[in-house]
Amino acid sequence: MADPRETPRAMPRDILGRAPSLADTLAQRLREEIASGRLQPGEKLPTEHQMSETYGVSRPIVREAVGRLKHDGLVTSRQGAGAFVADPGAASSFRLEIADLSDRAEMSAIVELLMAVEANATAHAAVRRTQDDLGRIQTQLDAMQAAVLRGEPGVDEDMAFHRAIVEATGNPYFRDLSQFLDHRVRHFIRTARANTARLGGLAQAVQDEHVAIFSAIERQDAPAARAAAEEHLRNAATRLALYLKP
Repeated sequence: MADPRETPRAMPRDILGRAPSLADTLAQRLREEIASGRLQPGEKLPTEHQMSETYGVSRPIVREAVGRLKHDGLVTSRQGAGAFVADPGAASSFRLEIADLSDRAEMSAIVELLMAVEANATAHAAVRRTQDDLGRIQTQLDAMQAAVLRGEPGVDEDMAFHRAIVEATGNPYFRDLSQFLDHRVRHFIRTARANTARLGGLAQAVQDEHVAIFSAIERQDAPAARAAAEEHLRNAATRLALYLKP
């Protein structure tokens, strides 16, 4: 006899409003369904088609939202059967819930976290980097400079620059945590870069901060690399008009 828990349950139609990130909104809605008990452990999630119809979003958005729940350990997949609510206590992934990133104190705390991770990773990269690592970092630094000269934000180049630095640590845990923060937090900091692209001269000032980081890594000067990375993040917070206390 088929397990009744594997039969997708019909859901009331509840169209989501158009938010900056529909996947985030849908993922949070599903988290609430699980936390409230409306979706029970072992219960099969509605199909992609059903959730697409219920919430008025595309199937790729549904896949992205469910993927985030899998990453958080709240949902598991069964080959050929679909996605199911995980058993209580099964989640082992770190989760970072951000309620209001327009809140000055909350954003300051997030930047403090980024400084603890990224500044230390930069210091380790300065000590451990190889010539090949340095070449990859240099390539992304040059790509950012080219973007500045074209008058473009260079957000992708910026992220690739910092990613190359983290890779140079040779520590896979720095890499994994940095990727997590890229997805969950750091894109809010990157908003500062997009804003500065519209202000004459400021984009080059940001690039000079990256040059300072690169120069310290090139010299293998760990304290200078850490200080340059910290200064860069403080300035990013300032560019968002969210200041850290001294």
